[in-house]
Amino acid sequence: MSLHAYIKGLDKAALAELAVRCGTTVGQLKQIAYGNRRASGGLAVSIERETQGKVTCEQLRPEIDWAYLRGSKST
Repeated sequence: MSLHAYIKGLDKAALAELAVRCGTTVGQLKQIAYGNRRASGGLAVSIERETQGKVTCEQLRPEIDWAYLRGSKST
């Protein structure tokens, strides 16, 4: 699921809570969701964690070799 699709399903309070749990702002999440900014590696990890894996690091930062970092085979 894309970050855009994920946040689209949240009300304002839930979106604000997600931003706090990820250590960022609602504005930053929206900028990433709309493709205007890239998530840092650390923020990508936080987003994946806080969305329970619905939005993955691989979707947010496809140029990073997450398979290597996860200890699995690179694709």
